[in-house]
Amino acid sequence: MNYNQRNIQIGDTKVKILSIAVPCYNSQEYMRKCIDSLLVGGDEVEIIVVDDGSKDDTLKIAQEYESAYPGIVRAVHQENKGHGGAVNTGLAYATGLYFKVVDSDDWLNEEAYIKVLETLKGCIRGPQTLDLMISNYVYEKVGVKHKAVMRYRSSLPQDKIFGWDEAKSLGNSHYLLMHSMIYRTELLRECGLTLPEHTFYVDNLVSFIPLSYVKTMYYLDVNLYRYFIGREDQSVSENVMIGRIDQQIRVNKLMIAHMAQQKNLHKRQREYMMHMLIMITTVSTIFLIKSQTEENFEKKQELWKYLKNADRKTYWSIRLSLLGRLCNLPGKGGRKVSVAGYQVVRKIYGFN
Repeated sequence: MNYNQRNIQIGDTKVKILSIAVPCYNSQEYMRKCIDSLLVGGDEVEIIVVDDGSKDDTLKIAQEYESAYPGIVRAVHQENKGHGGAVNTGLAYATGLYFKVVDSDDWLNEEAYIKVLETLKGCIRGPQTLDLMISNYVYEKVGVKHKAVMRYRSSLPQDKIFGWDEAKSLGNSHYLLMHSMIYRTELLRECGLTLPEHTFYVDNLVSFIPLSYVKTMYYLDVNLYRYFIGREDQSVSENVMIGRIDQQIRVNKLMIAHMAQQKNLHKRQREYMMHMLIMITTVSTIFLIKSQTEENFEKKQELWKYLKNADRKTYWSIRLSLLGRLCNLPGKGGRKVSVAGYQVVRKIYGFN
C-alpha cells in the first residue's frame, strides 16, 4: 500500500514528514548546535529531545526549545536508561512518516537537510512506498583539516527509488551506518526494533536490524550528517571503547543472533549486512587485543566461538574475509600486526 492510498496530505501540518530523536545525557555544552541545525526543517519535522536523566541543564534547555517552538520540539524526560533507552523513547513518541536519530553532539548540514526533506516529500507523493533514505555523512574530527566523507555514489543508483537488484557491492571502507540512514517509521515498528538499555554502541543495531526488512531505497548524494569526533569522554574514543568492551560485545552478539535468523534475504541485502557484521566483529576483536589483558583475550576467543555456534555459514564468511584473517593471526606477533593494520585504516578514514 502506498502513501497516497492512505490519503496522507503533505500540506497538513498534523502530518510530520520526519521525526528526529535526539538522545541527550549531560549535553548542555553542545546540544544547542545540534537542535538549531534541526530547526531548519520547520513544522514538517518534529524534534524529540530525550533527556536521559541528565544531571546538568539538559532538560531545562530542551524545555526552552519546546516553549519557543511548540509543535516542532518536544522535550521528554526519563530516568537514565542509556543511549538505547533514549532511542526507544524517541521512537515511541515519533509521529512522523520517517525517523532518524541525531546524537546531541552532532548536527545536520542545512542545504543537504532541506534537499532530503524535499526528496522525502516527492517520494511520499509517488506510487511506491520508500523504506530507507540514504545520504552521506562527514567525520567532523577535531584538529583534522580534511574531513573524510562517506558516500555511496559508486554502489547505489542516485535520485530514484530502487531495490536490491540495482544495488552494487559496497567499497571495503563503506558501510551503511545510522548516520547515513533515515528509515520509514512504521518499518522500525514492524520489525520490532527495541534497543537494549544501559548499553552503548546500539547505533549499530539501529542500522543493522531494520535493514533485513528493507525492500526499497533512495540514495541522495548530499553530505547531510556531521559526525563529531574529538571529545575525550566520547563513546567512540579508543580508551572509552576498551573500558566498555563488554557493551560492544553485547551489541556484536545481538547482531550475530539476528543474522543467524535471516533465511530469505536478497543476495545483495545479505552482502550488505555481512559487510557491516564483519566490520563490527573486527572492531570488537581489535579492541580486545589492544587491551593486552588475558581476560580480554579469552573474551575474544569466546566471541568467535559464539559466532561459530550461532551460524557456521556466517562464521566462515567472516573468518575467511580479509579482516577476519587479520583479526586471527597467531601468536603475539600476529596480534601486533592486527593492531597495526587497524591503526592504518583508522588514520586513512579518520574514525575514532
